[in-house]
Amino acid sequence: MVNKVGQIMLYVNNQDAALKFWTEKVGFSVISEEDNGQGLRWIEIVPTKEAETSIVLHNKELIAKMQPELNLNTPSMMFYSANLDKLYKDFSDKNITVGEIVSMPSGRVFNFADNEQNYFAVMEKK
Repeated sequence: MVNKVGQIMLYVNNQDAALKFWTEKVGFSVISEEDNGQGLRWIEIVPTKEAETSIVLHNKELIAKMQPELNLNTPSMMFYSANLDKLYKDFSDKNITVGEIVSMPSGRVFNFADNEQNYFAVMEKK
């Protein structure tokens, strides 16, 4: 029986640029960084130290060579924020591409793009 989501694999073209985006602009923290010495490097990041689910940044090109059968598309992720308006302003001030805040039946939400133009969403949850 599965009881929680542990990690989400995010395959990126440039791990260093992705790491900079997620830590410096979005505010995530690195909880581990591994390198097997043969070019395979992965970086595990979280929004808060209490988070039960982490994102692991992988080198898309290397993983494609190692396991060509994998789907390396960007996962559709929904993040939560207790203060959507503040986060929206913060992202805008940091020149993160953001969509308009829209009201959905489940709450207010906006989309944002990372440095590789992958889009994610943030929903207001208090």
